[in-house]
Amino acid sequence: MGDREIRVGDAEREDALRVLGEHLSAGRLDVDEYGERTARATAARNRGELLDLFSDLPHPHPALSAATAVRPMPPPPGLPARRGVNVAVAGPAVLVGFVLLAGLVKSPFVFLLIPVVLFLLVGRDRRR
Repeated sequence: MGDREIRVGDAEREDALRVLGEHLSAGRLDVDEYGERTARATAARNRGELLDLFSDLPHPHPALSAATAVRPMPPPPGLPARRGVNVAVAGPAVLVGFVLLAGLVKSPFVFLLIPVVLFLLVGRDRRR
């Protein structure tokens, strides 16, 4: 992949719009050209599309940062990585289990165990 194919973000597009405004103020672009180029800058997906907007203009050109690989961020210190069963998944599974158990036992008191089991699941995750 060449440098021109690297995707750009909002910061690079905003910088290109700022520089196009400077060229408009200097009289190098008329209002129609400025409108056309700003529309193209707003829709630009890669560096090549932004650089093409300035091919016939003198400096300044937008400052496109060097390509860097993005590394995944480690979890913040003090917060352990999530392990075990996720409560969002375990909660509905436990509820279905209690409904089935209540049908077998034929007692509404089985539902009183729901808060106890959820407390044990959540409490176990927090202690790790």
